[in-house]
Amino acid sequence: MMLETDRLVIREMTQDDFGALCKIMCDEEVMRASYESAFTEGEVQSWLNRHIKRYETLGFGLWAVVLKENNEMIGQCGLTIQNWKSKNVLEIGYLFQKAYWHKGYATEAAMACKEYAYTALDADAVYSMIRETNSSSQNVAVRIGMKIVDRDIKNFRCVDMNFLLYGIERGV
Repeated sequence: MMLETDRLVIREMTQDDFGALCKIMCDEEVMRASYESAFTEGEVQSWLNRHIKRYETLGFGLWAVVLKENNEMIGQCGLTIQNWKSKNVLEIGYLFQKAYWHKGYATEAAMACKEYAYTALDADAVYSMIRETNSSSQNVAVRIGMKIVDRDIKNFRCVDMNFLLYGIERGV
């Protein structure tokens, strides 16, 4: 699986991406926005293993986002099945290295994933679960056409957090 945008290649992650993934997920500031704290290297490895398994079982997961200009992995963006109030939803998720924030890469990658969900997976709708305090991720969701459709409290890593569910139906 590979998607391309003007500036990015979006492809399956491999074990070779572990170091780049650690730059994202072991960064306290990056991870505070979504998960309250940085991951350990062991947690990053488990995360990577889960997504590699998802490629095999579902055909999708979070993918490596790579700059075309230098082949550097700067983030991850892709599709996952997430539980929202006892219902499974197709989610677009994204996490990027801090050095690449506010440059439009997350929006570009998320838009490509949205189109992939509609065309390749025949999805009727896509969603993003975003912490209420994460305005940057909320802005990405709005830029790709999503609106707030629900709110809930989710528990991640033993911390209750307020989340917003953004969504958009195909054709909207």
